[in-house]
Amino acid sequence: MKMKKIEGTVVLMKKNVLDLDDFNASVLDGFHEMLGQKVSFQLISAVNGDPGQGRVHFVCNSWVYPADKYGKDRVFFSNKTYLPSETPVPLLKLREKELVDLRGDGTGELQEWDRVYDYAYYNDLGDPDKNAKYARPVLGGSSEYPYPRRGRTGRPPTKTDPNSESRMKLLMSLNIYAPRDERFGHLKLSDFLAYALKSISQFLKPELESLFDSTPNEFDSLQDVPKLYGGGIKLLEGALKNIRDNIPAEMLKEVFPTDGEGLLKYPMPQVIKEDRSAWRTDEEFAREMLAGVNPVNIGCLKAIKKNKLFILDHHDAFMPCLRRINSTSTKTYACRTLLFLKNDGALKPLAIELSLPHPEGDQFGAISKVYTPAEQGIEGSIWQLAKAYVAVNDSDYHQLISHWLNTHAVIEPFVMATNRQLSVLHPIYKLLHPHFHDTMNINAFAWQTLINGGGLLELTGFPAKYSMEISSVVYKDWVFPEQALPADLIKRGMAVKDSNSPHGLCLVIEDYPYAVDGLEIWSAIKSWVEDYCSFYYETDSIVQKDAELQSWWKELREKGHGDKKDEPWWPKMQMREELVETCTIIIWIASALHAAVNFGQYPYAGYLPNRPTISQRFMPEVGTPEYKELKLDLDKVYLKTITAQLPTLIGISLMEILSRHSTDEVYLGQRDTPEWTFDTKPLEAFERFGKKLAEIEDRIMTMNNDKKWKNRVGPVKVPFTLLYPTSEGGLTGMGIPNSVSI
Repeated sequence: MKMKKIEGTVVLMKKNVLDLDDFNASVLDGFHEMLGQKVSFQLISAVNGDPGQGRVHFVCNSWVYPADKYGKDRVFFSNKTYLPSETPVPLLKLREKELVDLRGDGTGELQEWDRVYDYAYYNDLGDPDKNAKYARPVLGGSSEYPYPRRGRTGRPPTKTDPNSESRMKLLMSLNIYAPRDERFGHLKLSDFLAYALKSISQFLKPELESLFDSTPNEFDSLQDVPKLYGGGIKLLEGALKNIRDNIPAEMLKEVFPTDGEGLLKYPMPQVIKEDRSAWRTDEEFAREMLAGVNPVNIGCLKAIKKNKLFILDHHDAFMPCLRRINSTSTKTYACRTLLFLKNDGALKPLAIELSLPHPEGDQFGAISKVYTPAEQGIEGSIWQLAKAYVAVNDSDYHQLISHWLNTHAVIEPFVMATNRQLSVLHPIYKLLHPHFHDTMNINAFAWQTLINGGGLLELTGFPAKYSMEISSVVYKDWVFPEQALPADLIKRGMAVKDSNSPHGLCLVIEDYPYAVDGLEIWSAIKSWVEDYCSFYYETDSIVQKDAELQSWWKELREKGHGDKKDEPWWPKMQMREELVETCTIIIWIASALHAAVNFGQYPYAGYLPNRPTISQRFMPEVGTPEYKELKLDLDKVYLKTITAQLPTLIGISLMEILSRHSTDEVYLGQRDTPEWTFDTKPLEAFERFGKKLAEIEDRIMTMNNDKKWKNRVGPVKVPFTLLYPTSEGGLTGMGIPNSVSI
C-alpha cells in the first residue's frame, strides 16, 4: 500500500496552565515537545479509500489524561456534521461507542479525569452528619419535592441518612466533580477565584461587626452603607486565620492579599451612582418591576378591560412556608402589590397587601393588611416600610426562582441529555453546545457553597433553611413551553396576540424594556434556529426518523425532568416546527433570560437598602415603642427592619461575583472557534444572526437615549442594558453570554 504524508498542525495546552501556581504557563505552539513521549494519534478516514478532501479541521477543546486513567481510546471527530442515518460506515461504531462511554455505567465515585454525564437528585444539599439542623429534604424523585436533575458525582451516602449524599469538607473546594470538559478554563477560573474570595466574609464576623459602633447587627444610618464602596477593610490576624483554615491553600496562594488589605472593597452600585435617594421614590420602585434585576414577574389583572391595573404577586410562593419561616429570627410577610398604568407609560403603586398565616391555623386562610401610598408623616414612613417588605419578597423570589430555578437548575438536564444522546457530529449538538458552556461547573459550585444547608443563600435570604424547598414548590408549576418569551408574556397578561405586529404580539405596556428588547432577541434567535434546522431537516419525517434526536428528547423528559415526564404539554418532537421552538427556548433560557436576571444584580442590589433580602421584624403597630420610634426616625427603623450588616456584606459579595463577566466570555452571536462546522449555509446563517444582534444593540442605545421612554432609565438614571448582547469583561450591567456560565 502506498504511504501518503499528511501535513497538519496540532495545538496542545499543558495541564498546568490551569494550575494556580502556573498561570503564566503558555500554550504549546509546537508538537515536538510531546512527540514520542506522551501523546500519539491515529487518523481514521470517514470514507474507505478517501484520498482527502483538502483541509480537515478537528475541534477538540478537551482534556486528555494519561492512558492509565482510561479503559478506552479517546475519539475526536472533524467538524463535519452528520445525521445518524448519514454517518459514514467507518465512523458509525465510533459515534455510537463515544455516546456509550459518556453515559457511564451509573456506578462508583466519579473522578477528575472522568467524562461521565449522569443524573442524580439534589440529595447533597444537607449535611446531617455535621448536625441535625443541617439536614435538608431530597429534591427530585417525589411528588412532594419535584426538581430537575443535577449531575451525578457518586460520592458515598452520609452515615446519618442513606438517601443523602455526603458532602465535601472544604466549603469552597475546587474539586467537586463536573465532567472534565465542563470545568472552567484557566482565565475563567482565575477571574472567578479572585472575586469568590470576597464571599468568605462569613468567616470574618468579629472583624465585620467591629466596623460599626453602636449596634453590631445593624448599620447605624443609611450614610453607613455607602462607606462600603470607599476604602478597603483591613482584616485582623484572627480573620486571616479563619480564612486559612477554611479556604484551599491553592486558592489563597494566587489571589489572596497576604496583609488582608482591601479584601472587602466594593465598587459603587449604579443605582446610587447618580442620585443617592432616587431609589426610594414610588416611580423607581415600580419601574424596576419592568426594567430592574427581576423584570420577569409582573402581571396584568386580566379581568380589567382597559389593561390599566398590574400586580406583583409573591403571596402563593411564600405563604405555604411562612409560618415556619417566621418561627425563626425572620419576621416577614407574603406580599401583593397593585399598580396603575399612567398615561405617560410609567407605573404608579396603588396598594400593598401584607399577609400572614392565620394564628388559629392554615385552614382559616391568611390575615392581611393593605397599605396605600403616602409621602409625609408616619403614614409616609409606614409606606416606605411596606415597600421594603415587597422588595424582600421580590429579592428572594428573584434569587430562588427567577435566577436559580428557572435558568441554572432547569437547563442542567439539557446539558446532560445532549452530551449523553447527541453525538458531537449531530447538527443539534453543534447548535446547542455553546449554550451549555460552564453550566455544570457553576452549578456544582452552587451545590457546594450557595444553595446547600447553611450556605450563602440561606445566610442572606429570609426563607433560610426553607429556600430550596420553596423553589421545589414553585417547580411544580413549571411548564417547558411557557418558558418561551411570547408564551410567558401572554400568560402574565403583559401581551396579547396580534398578527399585525412584527413579533405576533402587542405589549400591554408599550414601554416595558425587558419585553421590548427581549422580543427582539427572541425573534433573532428563532430566525437563526429556523435557518439552521431547515438546512438539516428538510421535512418532518427526517425529524421523526432521527434516532439520536428522539432518544435525546425521550431521555430529557423521562430522566432529566423526570418528575414531569407525564405532563401533556411536552412537545412531541414529530415536526421540524417543534424542534425549532424547543431549541429556541433552550437557547433563550441559557442566554438572554439568564442575562436579564443575573447581570443586574450588583447594579441594583449591590446597594442592599434598595433590594433587602431579609426582614427582622414586623410592621410597627400603633401604640408600641417601635411605632413611636418610627415617628422619630424612619431610617433607623428601616435599617433595623431589613438585612443586617453581616448578611448584607455576604450578599453584596456574592452579587458582585455573579454580576461579573469573565475576560474570556463568549457572547450570543459569537463562537469560540470560527470553524465550528464544515457546512457553509449554517455559517452564513450564523453571520446573519450576528448582524441582526448588532442592529438590536444600536436600537437599544437609541431607545435608551430617547426621553419618550420613561422606564428605560428612570429616576436613578440607570439605562436598561441587560439585554444588550455584547460587553467587555467585568461589572458592566450588560452583555448576553451564550450560556449560564456564572
